Amino acid sequence: MSRIGKTPIEIPSEVSINISGNSVEVKGAKGTLSLEVPRALTVKEVDGLIVLERKNDTKATKSLHGTYRALIASMIHGVNEGWEKKLEIVGAGYKTQLEGKDLVLVVGYSHPVKIEAPEGITFKVEKNLITVEGIDKQLVGQTAAKIRDVRPPEPYKGKGIMYVGEEIRRKAGKAAKADAA
Repeated sequence: MSRIGKTPIEIPSEVSINISGNSVEVKGAKGTLSLEVPRALTVKEVDGLIVLERKNDTKATKSLHGTYRALIASMIHGVNEGWEKKLEIVGAGYKTQLEGKDLVLVVGYSHPVKIEAPEGITFKVEKNLITVEGIDKQLVGQTAAKIRDVRPPEPYKGKGIMYVGEEIRRKAGKAAKADAA
């Protein structure tokens, strides 16, 4: 049995769960999320815990077991506390601002880049930090990756948009290579 899949999920008191057939709906202070679970898995609520069980032991079912347990746990965390990703802008003249709900980036192109906030996502801007917040972990991560792809960090000067704490592998450049020869 999957080590992750067999671990039960605790349900906080602020969160309510509705299991009907193969769909799981999670409601909390921040919102509501739902998920369709494959027929090869069954979801049960037992004594304030959510338990996922497999109907068979095929390789495909085993791989789904831990994945869907993690997805449900992420949904519970999201509606209770929310998810966030922080990005940092590094570069002379690079700046960002909010225009209503949308994010406008000035990162060295001839035009500002506008990123529209998807449903359920909010942006916060403080100096050179962008915070992407929401209840859906996948959507928060995808939106942050989309922002990073506007100007990924480059290896010579380290300029660009990167996650907070991300290490950029730096290259020496032409001048340093000529001195070494």
